[in-house]
Amino acid sequence: MQLFQDLPLREELLRAITDLGFETPTAIQQQTIPLLLGEPQDLVGLAQTGTGKTAAFGFPLLQHIDTEYPNVQALVLSPTRELCMQIEAEFQKYAKYLKGLRTVAVYGGVPIGGQIRELKRGAQVVVATPGRLIDLLERKAINLGNVEYVVLDEADEMLNMGFRDDIELILQSTPSRQYTWLFSATMNNDVRNIAKRFMSDWKEVRVAPANTTNENIDHQYYITNHHNRFATLQRLLDHTPGIYGIIFVRTRQDCQDIADNLMKAGYHVSPLHGDMDQKARSKVMERFKSKQLQALIATDVAARGIDVNDITHVINYELPDDPEIYTHRSGRTARAGKSGICMSIVSPREIGQIRNIERIAKSRFMRSDIPDGAEVIRKRLFHFLDEIETTEPQEGFGEAYQDLIHERFEEMDKDELIRRLVWVRLKDTVKEYEDADDLNAGYEGTGGQRTSGGGKSQRLFMNLGTKDGLNASKLVQFVAESTDVDPEVIDRVTVRELSSYFNARTDAAEFIMDAMNSKKFKGRKVRVDLAQPMDASRPRNFAPKGGGGTDRYEKKGWSNDRKSFSGPKPGFSHRKNSHNQ
Repeated sequence: MQLFQDLPLREELLRAITDLGFETPTAIQQQTIPLLLGEPQDLVGLAQTGTGKTAAFGFPLLQHIDTEYPNVQALVLSPTRELCMQIEAEFQKYAKYLKGLRTVAVYGGVPIGGQIRELKRGAQVVVATPGRLIDLLERKAINLGNVEYVVLDEADEMLNMGFRDDIELILQSTPSRQYTWLFSATMNNDVRNIAKRFMSDWKEVRVAPANTTNENIDHQYYITNHHNRFATLQRLLDHTPGIYGIIFVRTRQDCQDIADNLMKAGYHVSPLHGDMDQKARSKVMERFKSKQLQALIATDVAARGIDVNDITHVINYELPDDPEIYTHRSGRTARAGKSGICMSIVSPREIGQIRNIERIAKSRFMRSDIPDGAEVIRKRLFHFLDEIETTEPQEGFGEAYQDLIHERFEEMDKDELIRRLVWVRLKDTVKEYEDADDLNAGYEGTGGQRTSGGGKSQRLFMNLGTKDGLNASKLVQFVAESTDVDPEVIDRVTVRELSSYFNARTDAAEFIMDAMNSKKFKGRKVRVDLAQPMDASRPRNFAPKGGGGTDRYEKKGWSNDRKSFSGPKPGFSHRKNSHNQ
């Protein structure tokens, strides 16, 4: 495999590459950089966000710049302010040893005067959003007459945003343009028309979407009626303590409305959309990267340029119209070798879209049950107990307050004290969820649910969970490989910390139980039983529905009476009365 150091780049660029720790080019870089370093030519590069496109065009572009010549020689157009700033920041790193080379980023949302002054100082490379560049051209504050290289980054997104006329005007304003490099996630008709009109004999480089083979992403979907979509989103957030993710919505208005409603409910979230000025957007990103926020509510356009590696969840509030956009969204998680979850909230009418996206992404998506109230309470309980178990008090805290605490509670039984502490923490959660509605669309009850195969199914319990390294996809794979059943007979997978539940078609359920009960997973004996349906005549509790999968806290003698526990509605570290969990 070719290394960066094997490429015929300037010594100054190779030094910067060493400083950045780059060793092996990504797929798009391997195909693109040698082409553009040799004899420059028009090029169309097709690859999704996060595949290294900036370096793919950045290093060849800087290689060809004449640092002795102070005029603008190269122009890079990007759809959003964040991406524009990110590209220019990367160029600064690439060119740190190139003496005399200056780059300038121009974008909307900030005063134009400072950018005009930067341009007057001279720059060989300008990175711009179309709207701000048009403003500068109209003010005659920038001259593109000497530009030889034009890069259109995220061309499909720029066209989706309505920048077609701006792009055409900008390209017509570069009479000396010799080479046009167009990078896009998709080659739709609009992108192809731009290429046909302004490029000649271009070379096309295509890289398969990275997520099609990313086995670390657990794709889940939840079916609910349209009017329950927001309630389902809240339920998923409350059932996922510690979430650090992005919630994708379709429009700017949806972004603002959903964020406002979540913030009013006490969630630590913020919107991110194109109507926000640059100062507000930068502040939001600072809070998100420092994990003061646990979720961003974002449009697809606004999310371009977000570069965060440890996102745990992506939630599609609604599915995108273009299946390939799904791969862009889900690619925000499971980066740098980590695992991640992509959840989609869909209505019964959107099942066909799920199947279409499955074909594009080349991954099987697992239908999961929207958690009921008891599951949310139980998840919050275990999260709180784990938090207590792993928290180290500040040094000296015990010595300072131990006598006071002991004096206050010396007459109280230890178990009673623990129950009261947990109740203080979970009482609001119990109050909200003890009579929570079932949000699953078309739910027929145990034994009568439909699987993707179209037949009746039975709900099964397994004594393995996330603590054993399982997620929904891995559970299905394990069952299918262990029993030789078709994965399509398994559906509605719910993986908890120490146990899991899934539906299996009735004609396969007994066979799966018999076959699985003789297996081991990572040395642990597997047990699969029929999940026992909840008896509506008795109160809900924290025990697993499957009767047999007791967790370690229940084994220590915890009461299952719901009156014994409850606490603040810490919706996922988001609640006003809870600290960051």
